[in-house]
Parts: sequence; structure tokens; C-alpha cells
Amino acid sequence: MKPLGIISGTLLLQGKGIFADLREETVETDFGRAMVFCTADIVFIARHGTDPRRHILPHLINHRANLTALKKLGVREILGIHSTGALKRRLKPGLLVVPEDYVLLGAGPTVVREKATHIVPVLSAEVRRKWLEAARDCALDCIDGGIYWQTAGPRLETRAEIAMISRFADLVGMTMASEAVIAQELEIPYASLCSVDNFAHGLEEKALTMEKVLWHARHNAEAILRILTRYIERDARAAERA
Repeated sequence: MKPLGIISGTLLLQGKGIFADLREETVETDFGRAMVFCTADIVFIARHGTDPRRHILPHLINHRANLTALKKLGVREILGIHSTGALKRRLKPGLLVVPEDYVLLGAGPTVVREKATHIVPVLSAEVRRKWLEAARDCALDCIDGGIYWQTAGPRLETRAEIAMISRFADLVGMTMASEAVIAQELEIPYASLCSVDNFAHGLEEKALTMEKVLWHARHNAEAILRILTRYIERDARAAERA
């Protein structure tokens, strides 16, 4: 069976299980070099890099190289894992969400160079379903649906910006839509599991700090690892039955 592609931050690399025996490889693509971590079952990319002293900021991530590397390595699907801010008070930090759509205004990255390719942007219904079923098998609550709004970064959003975009979306982040667009251009099914790590700027009186964001991200990392492991196990059993 083809490997499963996973794109996330660095927290999951500290886990065990499916991330215990990764080997590092460098993949050359038409869009630059991508660092990947592989086993027989998965190909993992740490979108912000692996060195905390050289954290790759959202607007500097080479999405085109990352996704093209996964394509070259033959992944069957791509699972995105994202840290997000809640645009609605009902989405409290600590929750997990599988969004159903996204907003990316302005020009995003693309791997289309010559012949125009007009895709109808969607997140994979099949991958979304498997995310939710894996979470359910783990007895973990995971919200089905919601709109992800991608901002450019690296700064966080102003109160006025949050007030505007919260009318149209549920979550805010800086990377998911870019990955989703390129994955679809490369004809690889893609969907995201989002960790709600903070209320967006202005939704609560307390000041937003990176310490709060990182605390919730670390808290959810174990649950996300359990869901990922279950996802892979379910896929393996389905392949055996096929």
C-alpha cells in the first residue's frame, strides 16, 4: 500500500508509535528541496522545520516543494494537522475540528506553470470522513465542519480583522488553505485536523500570548497522535479486506 502523507508542526516528532523510527531524507523538486521523514507507512513533513532556532515562519514555508515531494514519494493521501485560533466563542481552546471548507483571499501558492488548470477547490470528503471515524474510534470528540480562514502571517490578526472574518469563518490560521490548493493541483486527496489552541485576538479580555497557544497545542498533541495511529490502522485493515 502507498504511504500516507502527513504535514504538521514539530510536536508530533516528539511522540512514539508511528513516529518512533523515522528516517530523514532530502527530496529535490522543481520548486526546491524538501526534508521528509519516512517509514514504510508514512511520509512526514514538519512544515516549520525541525530546528526551533530556525523556525520557518508561515509566509516563508515552501509549500510547493513540500507537496511536490510528497507527490514524488507516491503518497495516497495527505493529512494536514494545524494549530488554529477560534473565531467563535463556542470553539473553546482544546477542541479538535475537521473543517469542511476554507477561505484564501488573494494569490496563494500554486504548482501550475504553463497550461492553466482551473480546479474547483474542495477538501476531500473521504479523508474528512476517515479523520472523524478515527477520532470516534478513539472516543475523542471532534467537530465535523467549519470554515478555515487563512491569513498571510507572520503577524497575528488585529481585533478589527478578527471582527470582520469571524462573520464568515470559524477558525483562523496561516497554512492550511495553501496546502489544500496545491494538493488538489497535484491530484492528492487532502483534509485537515485542526487543534483549537486559542481564542482569536479580541474574543476575550485576557491578552493573547504564545505561551497559551503552545500549552493547548502540546495538550492536544497526544490526542492527535492517537487519532493518526487509528487512521493508519483502519486504512491497513481496509486494504487487507480489499
